[in-house]
Amino acid sequence: MKKNSFNFIDKTIRPWGVFYVIHDEDNYKLKRIEVEPNQKLSYQFHFKRSETWTIVEGKGSVVINDKLIHVNKGDFIQIPQESKHRLINDSDNKLVLIEVQTGSYFGEDDIVRIEDDYNRE
Repeated sequence: MKKNSFNFIDKTIRPWGVFYVIHDEDNYKLKRIEVEPNQKLSYQFHFKRSETWTIVEGKGSVVINDKLIHVNKGDFIQIPQESKHRLINDSDNKLVLIEVQTGSYFGEDDIVRIEDDYNRE
């Protein structure tokens, strides 16, 4: 039997969609990220964490250090600390991924935005 809900600690709305913090520990953080059709995250990097993304629904594109990679359900992407990266939903359906952050700090203030369609700093 398929459940339609899941437990989460926090929900944050962004211009491109929403993310849920599922688990938050001293040495890792686990998120569910949902990107709406034809939206994208900022081109960014982090000083204090690396990320692993597993695509669980939909398809899209990832840019890592200016290299474009197409992703589909079941794919996973490793994003090393300080690597420039962006997630793009270039489809007509929602793109959902599970993000595992590892490192020394997981706050949203460790986002250095290089380019942002929503004019955030």
